[in-house]
Formats: sequence, C-alpha cells, structure tokens
Amino acid sequence: MDGNEILDWTRTERLGLADLLDGLDDDQWRAPSLCAGWTVHDLAAHLTLSTRTTLGMVVREAVRARGSFDRMELVLARERAARFDRHELVAQLRETAGSARRAPGAGPLDPLVDALVHGQDLARALDIPRSMPPRPAVAALEHVRTSAFYGARRRFRGTRLVATDVGWAAGDGPEEIRGPVSELLLVATGRTAGLAGVSGPGARRLVLA
Repeated sequence: MDGNEILDWTRTERLGLADLLDGLDDDQWRAPSLCAGWTVHDLAAHLTLSTRTTLGMVVREAVRARGSFDRMELVLARERAARFDRHELVAQLRETAGSARRAPGAGPLDPLVDALVHGQDLARALDIPRSMPPRPAVAALEHVRTSAFYGARRRFRGTRLVATDVGWAAGDGPEEIRGPVSELLLVATGRTAGLAGVSGPGARRLVLA
C-alpha cells in the first residue's frame, strides 16, 4: 500500500458515491442520513469539501463555531448545500474524485475513511445496499484504530478486534470484538449502525458517544 494506491481507492469510492447520489430522487436528497442532523444533501456537500477546504476556512469557521469541530463541519456542509443543487454537487464530486488535495491536518487515509464511512451513512439511511471493498476497508480500519482523531483508541481499549470476513485482527486486549471489517470500521468511527454486525465480549461494553 502506497500513496498512489490509497488515492486510487479513494477515487473509486468517490466516483461510486457520485453514481449513487446521481441516482437518487429529490425526496431521497432531502431525507436524513445516519449522521444526526444531516440530510443526504448536507452529506453530499460535505463530501465535496474534502478537496476544497483551506486553512483560512478552518480558522475562520472554527472561531464561528466556538471551537466545536462537529458544529463547524455541519455549518460548512449546510452552507454549501444551500449554494449548490444536487447536480452541481455530483459534478463537483466527480471532478475532484482523483485529487490528492486534503483538508488541513488530514492524512492520506482520512479521505478514504470519509468516503467509505459516509457512503454507509448515505446508503443505509436510504436502505440501499453498498459494499465496502476489503483491502481499502482494512487499511481504513487500521488507520482509524490507531488515530487520535476518531476516538477508537478509547472505544477499543482492552479489546482485540477480529474480522470475520478477511484475515485480519489487531489489539491485544482480553475481550474480543468480532464482525465483518465494514462493521468494525463503522463502530471504530462511532457509528451505532455497526453495532448489530459485531459480537463478542468486548462488543457488549462498547460506548460510541
């Protein structure tokens, strides 16, 4: 796995998301996603920001959001959703699908995590099947598991993660959390939607807040 491979994976996921979004009707664009308080339109707008956010925007919006990262992200997404309609956002997502540009502070794997996880936030909310490719999902999970940003270190303290659909495991805790890599990634990023797909002694004490 190198930077070009990660970027290829990210490009594929973004283009797949553009195709998914392009096939939705107006009611589906207005529907809530699995991100609390975010519509599908908001989330689509957010996905276009990954390659368009500047340091100046982050500083300005962080002050406006009084230091709340989640509030800042939602405000940026809603404002962009108000500026661009569904067709414009799909075109923007396709236009920069292969761009290596990242938001300030983001690493090479963060845009991939964004695309994989938000793809599930969209698809599952609309009851549309969307699979995760195994190798990109494993790379994303490895990153999330060890990153300080996503909160997974706290969630998985004292546990061992075991993927049931690929040959992957990590962690040395006494309690196992088992499940498909896609569900483990959702749980790692704090998504309650992943809880139904995991099991084991460690799963019973997961706190995703």
